[in-house]
Amino acid sequence: MNKEELIKKCIAGKKDAQYLLYQQYAAQMLGLCYRYTKSLEDAEDVLQEGFIKVFTNIHQYKNEGELGGWIRRIMINTAITYINKHKRYKKEMINDDILLHAVSDDNPEIKLEAQDIVETIRQLPGNYQIVFNLIAIEGYKYSEVCDLLKLNINTIRSQYSRARAILIQDLKNNEVLNIKDNAKGI
Repeated sequence: MNKEELIKKCIAGKKDAQYLLYQQYAAQMLGLCYRYTKSLEDAEDVLQEGFIKVFTNIHQYKNEGELGGWIRRIMINTAITYINKHKRYKKEMINDDILLHAVSDDNPEIKLEAQDIVETIRQLPGNYQIVFNLIAIEGYKYSEVCDLLKLNINTIRSQYSRARAILIQDLKNNEVLNIKDNAKGI
């Protein structure tokens, strides 16, 4: 079944087509949801809520661009909504008193293991994790993150810089980060 047929059947509410779409994207989207949450259970909740939104709104997909990209955006928005809705995340997001030095934008040569990076990102405090994921991983612009999170641009820039500083320090401390002696800005 091609993409257009699959979408038409999903719009018509055909469970077999919805299951096929879910099977095609669930693992990838669970990984995305996991990057924004603090537990696998929360990520699974976000994934479930996200797919409900996908199936409810699939008639809005205009067949422009990748279907996976459209689903990804829904999952990101669902994760942010989930985080804003749950008290345990809100409490962490409000606590923004961490004092850190600024990090330059120079990119040192580094050797990293993907799993180490993912786990280190997941340990970031509330908004730092979200802001870092949106900017560094998803490629959102600062202004887009401001709109999504309802925060001013200086807060977003500060949180992104602090997230980078925490990540670099944690990766250095765990000897995951192998920085050459001539690397600047760290």
